[in-house]
Amino acid sequence: MGNVAVHQAGTAQRPKRTVWQTIVAMPVALVLIALMAVGSVFLWIGIPIGWIYAVSHMVDSSQPSLGPYVLLIFGIPITMWLFYKLLFGLDHVYARVTGQQSEVRFRAPWLKSMRGERTTARRLTVLEMTMIISVSIALLAFGIWFFGFAGSSLPST
Repeated sequence: MGNVAVHQAGTAQRPKRTVWQTIVAMPVALVLIALMAVGSVFLWIGIPIGWIYAVSHMVDSSQPSLGPYVLLIFGIPITMWLFYKLLFGLDHVYARVTGQQSEVRFRAPWLKSMRGERTTARRLTVLEMTMIISVSIALLAFGIWFFGFAGSSLPST
């Protein structure tokens, strides 16, 4: 019981670094964050496009049966879940390598109190923050493509 108290006291005195201070102190942290960022963009864009490409080459006609659609409906989410597990493992590697929890202070603007409670904020992991940023980038890229380059699918008269 005494060893636990000594260990807790030792960890309480260690100064908590921000993500930016960790990146400057340990360049490997930047590599891990970059891998999580690229992996999360691949999760949202690469996996669905890869499945659609692979299934489209399995089909010979322009009106396939139900099989390819079922393969897409189940294959994409299962592959995304497995890939997320790999990203979650990278988050644990980040925590182990840097010697700290991979948490970032973040307070969503829509969760801010109008009464001045500015001290409480939910702590996000580095993986959650990279996922939020990558989903935002993916939605922005989709919006630019859809409104700028996709063209109209309606028949022209």
